[in-house]
Amino acid sequence: MDILMTILLLITALLISNIIGHYTPFIPTALVQVALGVLIVFLFEDISFDIETEWFLLLFIAPLLYNDGRHFPREELWRMRGPILGNAVLLVLITTVAGGFFIHWMIDEIPLAAAFALAAILSPTDPVAVNGIAQRIHIPQKVLNLVRGESLINDASGLVAFNYAVTAVVTGYFSLSEAALDFSYKFAAGAVLGLVLGFLVIWIRYIIRQQGINDVTFLSLLHIMTPFLVFIITEDLLHASGVIAVVVAGIVHSLVRERTETLVAEEQMLAENIWTIILFVLNGIVFLLLGLNIPSSMSGVLENPAINIWALVGYVFAIGFVILGIRFIWGYLFSVYEYRFGKMEDAAKPSLKTTLFVSLTGVRGTVTMVGVLSIPFLTESGDDFPNRSLIIFLAAGTILFTLIAATILLPLLSRGKMEEGEQSDYLETEEARRRILLASIKQIKSEMTEENEVAAYELMDEYKIRLQQTFNEDSMVDSTKKYRRKLKELRLKALEEERKYIENVRSNGMDSDVYEAFQKSLNRREEAIKHNLRSLSVHLHGKLIRAWRRFRGQYLKDEETRLVQLQIGKEIQLEALLAARDFLEEVEKTLDHKELADAVISDYNQMISGLQRPESQFNEQFELQKEELRIIVMDTGRAEIARLYTEGDITREQARELRRFVNYIESITLMERGD
Repeated sequence: MDILMTILLLITALLISNIIGHYTPFIPTALVQVALGVLIVFLFEDISFDIETEWFLLLFIAPLLYNDGRHFPREELWRMRGPILGNAVLLVLITTVAGGFFIHWMIDEIPLAAAFALAAILSPTDPVAVNGIAQRIHIPQKVLNLVRGESLINDASGLVAFNYAVTAVVTGYFSLSEAALDFSYKFAAGAVLGLVLGFLVIWIRYIIRQQGINDVTFLSLLHIMTPFLVFIITEDLLHASGVIAVVVAGIVHSLVRERTETLVAEEQMLAENIWTIILFVLNGIVFLLLGLNIPSSMSGVLENPAINIWALVGYVFAIGFVILGIRFIWGYLFSVYEYRFGKMEDAAKPSLKTTLFVSLTGVRGTVTMVGVLSIPFLTESGDDFPNRSLIIFLAAGTILFTLIAATILLPLLSRGKMEEGEQSDYLETEEARRRILLASIKQIKSEMTEENEVAAYELMDEYKIRLQQTFNEDSMVDSTKKYRRKLKELRLKALEEERKYIENVRSNGMDSDVYEAFQKSLNRREEAIKHNLRSLSVHLHGKLIRAWRRFRGQYLKDEETRLVQLQIGKEIQLEALLAARDFLEEVEKTLDHKELADAVISDYNQMISGLQRPESQFNEQFELQKEELRIIVMDTGRAEIARLYTEGDITREQARELRRFVNYIESITLMERGD
């Protein structure tokens, strides 16, 4: 398959995976993407996306780790330097040695050096899948920081250990002293080069600005190119660790950005938006590629009739348990050491539950898969690399084992009481966002006057739509579901009152065309209230019919008769809406929750106001009124965020995210006005 078509297919699968993930929140999007990658292989037999390890590290790992370095909290990185370095270096070496001996003992057909290679490439963790799980369930923040911190380094340590083990198999030669010296050089040189090159790129951007070149698109592109340039120079020219270099360069960028971001705000915003798209694509495609490679990696083993499939599955489970078990034992012993003898302040008391969290979040991923696929086919002597297909199969199976184990067990662990020292009284971010939107709607109502009524109702409607988008049917509590069900029932009852009024008028004489138009309108509104798939098809069908009639000039025929009918129809519709509102006002007196009726009455007031003063929809005064209300609402949103933060309902990070939410709305408003 052509490379361009392959890329388009992967992007399409990426979009589909996120749609599926929306309706299956209990399954990590990463696992969905792996499954789609496998499905693509079966649907398109000629598809292939072979990529060398160095290219994969450059195109995927370098930008992802650079971005992690930019955003990882430096204070937390320094405070947790002991556990992070322990997991990223010492745990990798322990996993390589202990895991290698276990694999060789269990499967003696795999030589010891090859077993070390397999254990080494299984040691790096992949936080992308864990991040997807963390968005849906509660994982202790300290655990997430530890996993994200170690992933900044253990890709490099795991790959270096893997390469040495593979070299030992291929050449039959291994020197511990040479390996240790080269290992130290790659790490130290990578860190120094990342520091130097990171500052160099920042200095170049500064000089360019000093020369009067303030093209934000050009400067943002230079920023995006930074991890690729740093990686290429470090790996190809100086043969150090490019992975470590891009992480350090990312941290350097975050240090300088804090001092200059207000001076180059437009550039920062553009670069962050570009990074958002890049990260979305890269994070998704790496798991699609993992799925693409799994069938081919397993075919070499499964096609061998001498191999027992159940024995292979048993090997995968055993290796998965041992790899996670080593991580569990190390994590618990290290937490005991930190608690009793460590220098880290507020070190948590050793806990089996927290250690189990740390173990299960050690999901293996794409670095493992790409690394193991780079194993050569032949040794220097010309012999086949021993059990290459079996090693690839075991690596792929272990990746799936850790991913599925995290998917099933982490949600179970997240239930129940939280660990001591964790905050449990903060609002969920979505709940805080809903409170901000509700405060904004309330403010619009308080600012409503007879002059700006139509603009206020339209703006209120926009905020109601945003409020609806914050609700997820799967995560909604029962009380909220019940509230929305009653609201839907009340709207349908009000619509029924409109139907009764229309039928009344028809019995006293109504033009059949006007009556048919009313029926279609009411049917569309009923479908929209029920919020099902048919409502969308009815809406689209109506728009297509109206567009076709305009194209044919049908609306120009009998214009005078049509205008008369339109005026009559508006008068009847206004009376029908008033009748429905009167009905709602009577119902409100009997309801326990009066806000139900208030919400529906507000919708009817908006429609009535629009019919009574239709000319205001098209004049400049309307837009000015709406703009003034927007400014007031923005201030209300920021004030509500400040109140929630001051009262301890949200964290500092949540407050920053919510301010960005308000700023995005404001940016769109200003952009529309500027256009």
